[in-house]
Amino acid sequence: MVAGWLFSPLLVAKENIDSVRLHRAPDHTRIVFDLPAPVDHKLDKLANPDRIVLDLQDAKLDFDINSLDYASSPIANIRVGEHADKTRVVFDMREGVRTRTNLLKPIEPHGWRLVVDLFDKSLTDSATTASSTAAAPAQQQAKAPEVKKTTRDQQRLMIVAIDAGHGGEDPGARGPSGTWEKTVVLQIAKKLEKLINDQAGMRAVMVRDGDYYVPLAERRKIARQKHQADVFISIHADAFNDSRAHGASVFALSNRGATSAKARFLAKIANESDRVAGVYEEEEDDSSLLSVLADLQMNGSMAGSLYLGRQVLREMGKVTKLHGNRDKVEQAGFAVLKEPEMVSILVETGFISNPTEERNLRSSAHQTKLARAVLAGIDDYFRSHPAPNSWYAAQRREQGEEYRIQPGDTLSEIARQYSVTEQSIRSANDIRGDRIMVGQVLKIPRS
Repeated sequence: MVAGWLFSPLLVAKENIDSVRLHRAPDHTRIVFDLPAPVDHKLDKLANPDRIVLDLQDAKLDFDINSLDYASSPIANIRVGEHADKTRVVFDMREGVRTRTNLLKPIEPHGWRLVVDLFDKSLTDSATTASSTAAAPAQQQAKAPEVKKTTRDQQRLMIVAIDAGHGGEDPGARGPSGTWEKTVVLQIAKKLEKLINDQAGMRAVMVRDGDYYVPLAERRKIARQKHQADVFISIHADAFNDSRAHGASVFALSNRGATSAKARFLAKIANESDRVAGVYEEEEDDSSLLSVLADLQMNGSMAGSLYLGRQVLREMGKVTKLHGNRDKVEQAGFAVLKEPEMVSILVETGFISNPTEERNLRSSAHQTKLARAVLAGIDDYFRSHPAPNSWYAAQRREQGEEYRIQPGDTLSEIARQYSVTEQSIRSANDIRGDRIMVGQVLKIPRS
């Protein structure tokens, strides 16, 4: 009788779920249940009216799920029912959605998680998608800085994609007082966006503008394929187990392995973001990196990234302490930077694990200083590498300027950037032949 009592199904121990989170992304809603151990679950979709029913077997929900902010999602209401062998969660929907669930194994900083994704069905309709896509560029264009009416068609804006690192289920590093990296880098990114859109000749696009996660490969696609970005800036905040570590730093993609142990470590952490966030699609393996690097070299993106990195690093050194060599752009295999047709850097704004720098990173005034420094570096880069028919190229033609030769530069590339002929550069600088030297300053003749 005792044995039968102990193993009665009515007395099976229930797993207690005391933490639930909701992240709203542009195209889906993610609900995450933090689990003490794996939990069997079943999900059903019901119509008339639209409902999603989630059964959590042998589990008890010790959390007020209606405290979640689902106002901007397709969820109209959430109901919870406790049963002898399960907890049932019913999501009353305003509209139909596509669903997906996944049980995720523990990975820092998370334990076991059950992820429920509700994909907006309306966004899969081609007409709606086309309309949304058209509306988005129209909104972005409205933010663009004004240029002279007579030259607007000829003077295109340089596009800067701003990537706030981490987000959603990937919070990034955490400071001693509990500040999450994903929060402060988004705040810095939004300040940088405003500064760029207030600047003549350039326009900003955000890879993410809220607390949701974007897969690493998708970040590159949003920047280059959707917005044709000229420059990609990924913003992060460092962390280390020694709280004395401090200072900002800048990174580019490497073609010969990491330039330091720190760069290698940071790239490893950054590249694990998809796993932390529970992304289902896997990145391509590293065998594709060789072709990416070859394209980077051919397109000049690697040299451009290093030049941009040095300009940003120099400007950041004016407003905050730098980590390590003040003039060195570190390099490693950051997956988010593997875009051959785009100049890309990753900016570590400081060590969030350092109490002083954590306070600084939370400060709106300090965030603005960092954003202004990044903007100044971008502006320097565009002035020395203006795209043909851009506002910056027009400024060069009107004013005439000098250019300091960087590694990888060629006369033909410099001539193309400034919309002048190679021969005019040769004549203005008394150059015979094709030999130019890094550090040499060229006079750029007016077009």
